Amino acid sequence: MAEPLIRIEGVSKRFGDFAAVDDVSLDIVEGEFFALLGPSGCGKTTLLRMLAGLEVPTEGRILIDGQDMAGVGPNKRPVNMVFQSYAVFPHMTVEQNVGYGLRIDGVPEKERRTRVHDALALVKLDGFETRKPDQLSGGQRQRVALARALVKRPRVLLLDEPLSALDAKLREAMRSELAIIQDKVGVTFVMVTHDQDEALAMACRCGVMNKGVLQQVANPSDLYEYPANRFVADFIGSVNLFEGRLVQDLAAQALIEADGARVWVDHGVTGAEGGTVWAALRPEKIELAHREPDAPPPALAPGTPEGANLLAGTVRHFSYLGSETVYEIEVAGGRMVKVLRSNVRRYEDRGFDTDQPVWLSWSPQSPAVLLS
Repeated sequence: MAEPLIRIEGVSKRFGDFAAVDDVSLDIVEGEFFALLGPSGCGKTTLLRMLAGLEVPTEGRILIDGQDMAGVGPNKRPVNMVFQSYAVFPHMTVEQNVGYGLRIDGVPEKERRTRVHDALALVKLDGFETRKPDQLSGGQRQRVALARALVKRPRVLLLDEPLSALDAKLREAMRSELAIIQDKVGVTFVMVTHDQDEALAMACRCGVMNKGVLQQVANPSDLYEYPANRFVADFIGSVNLFEGRLVQDLAAQALIEADGARVWVDHGVTGAEGGTVWAALRPEKIELAHREPDAPPPALAPGTPEGANLLAGTVRHFSYLGSETVYEIEVAGGRMVKVLRSNVRRYEDRGFDTDQPVWLSWSPQSPAVLLS
């Protein structure tokens, strides 16, 4: 990794006895789109506000471009912030809103007009200069706030839930827009969101927080495929978690007896044999097959121990979602297992109905094994 533009070293923030942020250390490199992700109250916005200078760390330090930010006010930091509410001035035109910060900084009018024009073109609002905020859609107001932040050419742009005020369809469209804009300008973006889809779709890397603690930092695919613990596995996407005992731990395979299932994986867990572990199995990685009377179960990967990676179940509910269908399957002990099945070839097979007996199976590459 390149030398970090932002370095957070052992930062904590306490309000009385409550630790909103607890000993967080994190590096963010220049030009990166980084997302802080987690549920409400996890500390991500407090951490963002400390980067902006709106909160002061109780412990630790924050460096931007090698400079310690202790004692440096918000207006003196090489950062700008886009708030959740956008905070555009209702009495000003789009042009006046975007150019406001430059005017306060004493930028000459000719240069100000050029920079405002370029910023509006970047966010595809050229031609909207004379409109007031009440003449704009939610997405257009969000773009005004973004242009106003970018026009000052900050080293770091901080975004606090930037898409949360938009409807679902516009939010999806703006994900791509934000990622494209960030790529064009090359500014380091640090975004806070509770929306996992938002973070995974836009960010180069994500940091997942819970109860003030940074749980894992990774790129989106590694967060999804290799979660560090149960919290990350459960928070990122949908997952079936099987709690059990690690009964065999070899160099390249492991066997877990969990919740009435035997889970065989193609990697060792290393040193946890006999202890409690969790097998995390994503719904789209489970295969469904019809369970016919007297018919053999589906064939499994060579070397799979008898009864492993196979469950008998009954379809109890399904939800058709257009491109895919989510099935809820009841297995032994009354446990419900979610299975996601693509509808790309829906009309080429028989499908599955409520109360139908089925087999659930998965490959040894599919489960992630979690120690905590």
